[in-house]
Amino acid sequence: MSNQDDIYGDHISHQFNDELASLKEDFLHMGGMVEQQAADAIHALTNGDGELASQVRQKDKEVDRLELEIDEEATRIIARRQPTARDLRLVISVIKMVADLERIGDEAKKTAKLAMRLAEEGQAPRGYVEVRNIGRHVGQMLHDALDSFARLDSEQALEIIREDARVDEEYQGAARTLLTFMMEDPRNISRCMSVMWVLRALERVGDHACNIAEHVIFMVKGEDVRHASMEEAERVVGGP
Repeated sequence: MSNQDDIYGDHISHQFNDELASLKEDFLHMGGMVEQQAADAIHALTNGDGELASQVRQKDKEVDRLELEIDEEATRIIARRQPTARDLRLVISVIKMVADLERIGDEAKKTAKLAMRLAEEGQAPRGYVEVRNIGRHVGQMLHDALDSFARLDSEQALEIIREDARVDEEYQGAARTLLTFMMEDPRNISRCMSVMWVLRALERVGDHACNIAEHVIFMVKGEDVRHASMEEAERVVGGP
């Protein structure tokens, strides 16, 4: 584990400290909003709550607005402060991570749209147990990814990368089960396909949480572990 104060300490300019702190706070605020958006979308789907699904879709505009604001905030810091390598890693990583948050919001919006459709057509006969299980898993990954950013904890970030492979296995198993059911009873193909698309959206949420974790490792260790093997990522995190 890395201590935040050891990595991103005080600067001569208190205003620069405040700007970096504000950037981190705004990112976490957006992250909390997206986390809730994803959880609400899953709840709307599994409970046939069309009204909640509509609210999730409306929140997407706020998420998009926050992405633009944080991008502008980060760009101003780079232009005005010309941060050194350590701080530049933080600012650039935030720019990339807000893009992942925005895409998670898009997946929540997609799930909400499918939830509204199923609320009108009637729930699918299968797939909701799998949606709940994978939804809980990727929701925890997103929560932990945001926590690893808040604490600059590269070891916690590494655990999230490990979890992504488990989510992929869960998704593939759930998709096979649902596909088998549709082949046995073609009358429910349309509604089951909606659930299949939700499962795919949740798998992508896990991918984006993994991306955030990789950026946290880059911020803390100064090495890019995107596209690296798990063994290489472990070496980076375990190093000095």
